[in-house]
Amino acid sequence: MATGTLLYAQSGGVTAVINATASTVVQAARARKVRVLAARNGILGALREELVDTTRLSAAEVRGLAHTPGGAFGSCRVKLKSLQEDRAKYERLLAVLRAHDVRWFLYNGGNDSADTALKVSQLAKEYGYPLTCVGVPKTVDNDLAVTDCCPGFGSAAKYTAVSLRECALDVAAMAETSTKVFVYEAMGRHAGWLAAAAGLAGEGANAAPHLILFPERTFDEADFLARVDAVVKRVGHCVVVASEGIRTADGSFVADAGGGTDSFGHTQLGGVASHLAGRVKDALGHKVHWTLPDYLQRSARHIASKTDLEQALAVGRAAVECALAGQNAVMPVIVRSSDAPYRWHVDIAPLDRIANHEKKMPANFIRKDGYGITAAARRYLSPLVAGEAYPPYGKNGLPLYIEPKLTLVRKKLPAWAG
Repeated sequence: MATGTLLYAQSGGVTAVINATASTVVQAARARKVRVLAARNGILGALREELVDTTRLSAAEVRGLAHTPGGAFGSCRVKLKSLQEDRAKYERLLAVLRAHDVRWFLYNGGNDSADTALKVSQLAKEYGYPLTCVGVPKTVDNDLAVTDCCPGFGSAAKYTAVSLRECALDVAAMAETSTKVFVYEAMGRHAGWLAAAAGLAGEGANAAPHLILFPERTFDEADFLARVDAVVKRVGHCVVVASEGIRTADGSFVADAGGGTDSFGHTQLGGVASHLAGRVKDALGHKVHWTLPDYLQRSARHIASKTDLEQALAVGRAAVECALAGQNAVMPVIVRSSDAPYRWHVDIAPLDRIANHEKKMPANFIRKDGYGITAAARRYLSPLVAGEAYPPYGKNGLPLYIEPKLTLVRKKLPAWAG
């Protein structure tokens, strides 16, 4: 039997299926008789020594996590810098791990989290502490390198495509006397994966979305407005999907909210849909409606993709297996072996190939005119939104999501000064 404790932490923005990964991590570790602690609010909780004792969770609670959105143990947007710049924080983290006999550290997040897990593994090696660090993939943006896709994306993509199709039908019904242009804002700072997913809602020149704006393409306002007007004249209405990260020719974000940057160094974005709606109204005179789904995209567990759920569970199991096998500084990744029929499996990749790399949309996924997706993109995206994984529903007509009671273990170190 393996000796020691496993620490699991969630990082960054959560997804509809990150708790499914957490659920299978706990279950897989329990099957191996390994105790699991979970950091309360991610790496911040680890630094504060606020660690959840998952042995206090019932089997039903652990299973229930698999159909509950959000981050059951809490997450945070805190990025540790280099080992030199944030030496004190890394040493504090290592002290917490030592104090609780943590021999396996699983960090469930994206690019920056992979980088943190890699640095923690390097520090542990420097100090001669036996620690195995494993990154666990998660992001709705689907921009994680090496892995074919990322758990969390498929469900957000399904929500986006379904919502866009439904909205498009609404707009079409009212276009004669009401809304002519509808703008849907999708998450995606540097990579347009979610905006592309909206393209699954329809096929053909007259099917919504009529125009998709990708961060991989420079935004040309004059060309955009001309195309909107042309679609309205041809179809009677125009449905636009805009990624939050679209930029002008000078490299500035169209939707820079002026809120500075977060701890990850990311510019605070927001409002590209409202901005575009205003420009369309002012320049073309069309009645416009817009929407900013924001957190709805990543929290929509009620319409999760079955593929996404299965992959979220699979990477959790694989993370525990490779951690207990001593595979250090690695991440389980999704490998696609076939589009039709869709086949995939989990492989293991080194974190140094993943950390701080970003996967953008391939050029052949974006239509030549820059405003739509190609057949290649459809082949890639379609399997990821396939299948339904509905949560159980109660008599009140709402999903039976759980909110487990979290019990923290006793602290063994002096309080962290921050």
